[in-house]
Order: sequence, then structure tokens, then C-alpha cells
Amino acid sequence: MLESQLRELEAQYCSWGDAVHSAELPKIFENCEGNYLYDSRGTPYLDLQMTSATASFGYRNKRLTQVLKEQLDRLPQIGSHYLYTERVEVAARIAQQCEKIFHKKGRVLFNVGGAGAVEDALKLVRNYTKKNSGFAFMGGYHGRTLGASAITSSYRYRRRYGHFGDRAHFIPYPYCFRCFYELKREDCGLYCLRQFQKLFDTEYYSFWDPRAGECEFGALYMEPVQGTGGYVIPPKEYFVGLKKTLEERKILLVDDEIQMGFFRTGKFWAIQHLGITPDILLFGKTLTNGLNPLSGLWASEEIINPEIFPPGSTYSTYAPNPQGLAVALEVLKLLEEEDYEKKVTEKGEYFLGQLKELKKKYPKIIGDVDGLGLALRIELCQDDGITPNPALTQKIFQEGLKGDLNKNGKSYGLILNIGGYFKNVFSLSPSFEISKEEMDLAVEFFDQLMARGIK
Repeated sequence: MLESQLRELEAQYCSWGDAVHSAELPKIFENCEGNYLYDSRGTPYLDLQMTSATASFGYRNKRLTQVLKEQLDRLPQIGSHYLYTERVEVAARIAQQCEKIFHKKGRVLFNVGGAGAVEDALKLVRNYTKKNSGFAFMGGYHGRTLGASAITSSYRYRRRYGHFGDRAHFIPYPYCFRCFYELKREDCGLYCLRQFQKLFDTEYYSFWDPRAGECEFGALYMEPVQGTGGYVIPPKEYFVGLKKTLEERKILLVDDEIQMGFFRTGKFWAIQHLGITPDILLFGKTLTNGLNPLSGLWASEEIINPEIFPPGSTYSTYAPNPQGLAVALEVLKLLEEEDYEKKVTEKGEYFLGQLKELKKKYPKIIGDVDGLGLALRIELCQDDGITPNPALTQKIFQEGLKGDLNKNGKSYGLILNIGGYFKNVFSLSPSFEISKEEMDLAVEFFDQLMARGIK
């Protein structure tokens, strides 16, 4: 079918309610391989977002694809109220890894897609604490289902539907480049942490009863590195102090690792960089390399044991599906066979170093570059080096999709992802298999796009 015919059909019959039409003219791709997507002309597009940090092992990974094919021939589907090898083994491996890292016993529960795991976390918290509301962060994103949107900071995800439950109390994330309190990290004394701690000084700050020693909220929901917020990397000291306060007030910590888990930041879990232990941890995306919408959570034994969270407490027909779990098991095996902590850390340091060199060429317009492992950010600003520049960000994004970047007489495209509080950040999540040559190529292409954008 011709592209013009596809677009005509899409315009008439496809809902625009999803994110496809966030771009003025959505790009159509026909093929993929490794770190590239290909359009109908065969033009390669170097992908620096890999389906929002999902395809960490590259597109059409032969090993993972073969496992999926074999599972289709052996046990393609089964009711979620039955057991099979992969379901048990994946849960055990993740729980054992968490026990090794956090020194706490726990259990694993599967669901479909990241928002499904968030919904299960909300149920666990409400069941255990008997409290509905919670704390969450400005800039945080946890999904767009009804419960998940209540702890996602953006009102635009709720505006059309009203409230179906208690909305979270949002507090500023420690975003040091763009501090909510307009302070500088070198001399702020973690002012944002002290502001959170002060909320418990008196009952008149709305949710703490000092006589009962009880908080109205059962949990705080957080991302160790904010995803949609623009890959904001916080200072470790903030979360060490935060966790201490939460423990003192008997408030659970829910760690959303759906985008940052499985070595995206150079650690198995991103929260390891912060030196704290969650009560509940959410995962997804990389677990199946994007071949299946499988997600899940780990929770400590006291929260999820069968006595307190018995059969039927939650359920989804396709949650522990054998296709997804077969790929997940192979991903976990793959992660054990190579030192991904070293691999991702070294590649991330190299890529970040190249981006810092590029920043020297555009010292004000590139206001900030930062990274943790292969979660990297480029924040674009006006000439003052701080005012957000979403127009330039959008222009560069669109130019990258034209497929006319030049390298040795050959045409390429560059796929970027826009994030950030002001939509002025490129959030980079390349595959773990990206080479130094490809990282250099990405920086060269980004330089070409910058030159176009600031004409």
C-alpha cells in the first residue's frame, strides 16, 4: 500500500487519542535492525530512544526473537491461573536479585504494561496501609490509566476525565539545573529536602496528625531518574534524607524503575545509585526488549505475602503470558552472561564526554548535559543559558526525521525523544549495543541539526 493511501485511511479510521499525532506528520517506518529504523526508501535512522528505553538489546535481536518463535511453537498461551516454568523462574530470579541487592525477602507480581504494574502497586499500598493518598513528585510520570494518572504530575492527563480517586500531593523533585526554589546545588544545603521535612512540623500543614503519630498518606511514589520529566538525575543525598523521613513517619517508598531498570543507568536497579531500599519496585520495558508488553513489581514480604495479599487480590488475563516470560527469562540470562554494569557505565561515560564537547561549541544554547549510564540528557535553552527553548527542540526533532543528514554521501535520519518539564530536553536512551562509532555519528548528526536549528 502506498504511503499516501495509508495516511488517508489513518486520517479517517484511527483515533488520534494516543501519542502518534504529537508529531505534526507522524513518520512511517517499514523495517528495523540493530540500532536503526528504516523508512520505505531504505533510509537508515539512528535511533537514540529505542522505543523509550525498551529495546536495550537492539531491534530484531536474533537470540531473543528465536526464543519467542520457539515459545510460539511450544506454549504460546495459557490461562494466567496456571503455572509454567518461565513464570516461576523469572519471578524467582528477580526476587533473588532484589534480595541480594536490598537484603530483604520479597515476591514478584506480573502485569501487562507499565501502568498495569503501577495500578498493582497502588492496590498493594492501599491494602497494606489502609490509606488512599500518597506523595509523588513534580515532573513524575507513572502512566495514564486512572490510578496511575493520579500520581502523574501532569494535569493534562486528567483534565478531560475528572478525578476517580484521591490525587497525590506533589512535591518538587531535586532538579538541580532548574531548581524549583531557584537555588544552586553547591550552596543550597538541600533546601528542597528540608522543605519536605517541615511538612510534618504541625497538623496545620494538612496531612500529619502528631497526636496519633500518623500520616494521611501511605506511600511516596518516585523515579530514581525522572523519565518523561527529562532524565533528571538527582543528588544521592536528597533521597538518603528523604528515605529516613519516610521511615520515621511509616510511609512506604515505591520505586518506579519501569524505564530505568535492568542496567539502563549502569546498575541493575537505578535506585542502587541512591543508596536506599524501596518497599515496592516496579519494572517493565527492557525486561522483554519490547517484544511483549510485560511488566511487574517486586514488594517486600510483609507487604505481599499470601496472608495479607491473598489469591484474587488482583488479576489480569494476559499478565503472566508465556511469550513475554520466555523472552524475559532469556533477557535475565543474557544480563548474567556479560558485565553490563561495566559495559553500560563505560559507554555512557564515553557518550556523555562527547556531548560535553559538543556543549562547548554551543555553551549557552545547550544549557545542560548530564547522564547516568546510557540515560542521557541534552537541555536546550535560549541565549541566556537557562530559559527553556522548546521551539528549537521541536525543530531539531522534526529535522532529524527528514532523513537527509549526510555522512560520506549517504543519507541518514536521527530519532530523538523530547521530554522535560518545558519540552526542551532530548532524553537519550540508546541500546546497550551501540558502538563508539555510532555514538560519534550521533553527535555529528546532532551537530548538523543544531546548525540547521539556529540559522
